[in-house]
Amino acid sequence: MLLALCFACASGCKTGPANTTLFLAHGLPTSHPVHKGMVDFQQRLEAKSQGALKVKIFADGQLGSEREVLELLQIGSIAMTKVSAAAMANFAPSYQVLGVPYLFRDKAHLFRALEGEVGKKLLQSGSEYWLRGLCFYDAGSRSFYTKDTPIRTPEDLKGLKIRVMNHQISVDMVNAMGGAATPMAYGELYTALQQSVVDGAENNPPSLHTSRHYEVCKYYTLDEHSSIPDVMVIGTKFWDKLSPEEQQWLQEAASESVSAQKDFWAASEAEALRIMKEAGVEIIQVEKPLFSEKCKPVLSAFTTIPGMEELVRAIQNQ
Repeated sequence: MLLALCFACASGCKTGPANTTLFLAHGLPTSHPVHKGMVDFQQRLEAKSQGALKVKIFADGQLGSEREVLELLQIGSIAMTKVSAAAMANFAPSYQVLGVPYLFRDKAHLFRALEGEVGKKLLQSGSEYWLRGLCFYDAGSRSFYTKDTPIRTPEDLKGLKIRVMNHQISVDMVNAMGGAATPMAYGELYTALQQSVVDGAENNPPSLHTSRHYEVCKYYTLDEHSSIPDVMVIGTKFWDKLSPEEQQWLQEAASESVSAQKDFWAASEAEALRIMKEAGVEIIQVEKPLFSEKCKPVLSAFTTIPGMEELVRAIQNQ
């Protein structure tokens, strides 16, 4: 890891006689639909610039965790990354709104907001922290999965230890539904489920599949409580070095890659659900209003944060 970070610091953006190569680091495997979206971006950028701008992708966390890579962008050691919007919220506070449970009515509503004025303002909000957002990628909706107790109503969560990200809104959401939110590193989760340190967790279908947590947890409840997107980010230290024409190529390539990434995601999600069903996982459909009602106090508390009520209202009006 140390050698990789030193390499990144020395070579984050290579400039040759006729072209520039931007280093893009992220933590996902190359089989992931979000990685495939970045490959589409890479190909589009090279085509638009006729090879003047290239992208070298470092997958699988080669250059560090989401937080570490964002910090490398801030100091100008590498050019780009893809992170969860939840990770961006630790740097640019406005991104917190994307984690509010049941804020989005459906996927169409989500992308109306992300691809409209609200999304543009969020992407630009990171610039004052040296992190300029380029586009949002579909990361699906997070739902509960459990080892022994099927979740059919919020009452079924009572007393269950549910692993969540180290993300305050996620903690508040699970606790509001009656569960016991348990922040834990993702890499520790498989063993924690096996040993009943926790009773369940929450994530999207492709992540439940690729993590192989479905080998332990045989109940997957599609309550779809949050739809936290991924975001592709460029450090302003590199963005500001590009010419206006280069900036246009890069932004267009990022925006156009979103459509392809959505298709990659939809195919991956359908395949993940099919595989899990065949492995004996019970896919549980629920009445979402029962769950969203329990989360209203989380939304109410969130809107007391200065500036957030206006942002929530703008999203709800989409």
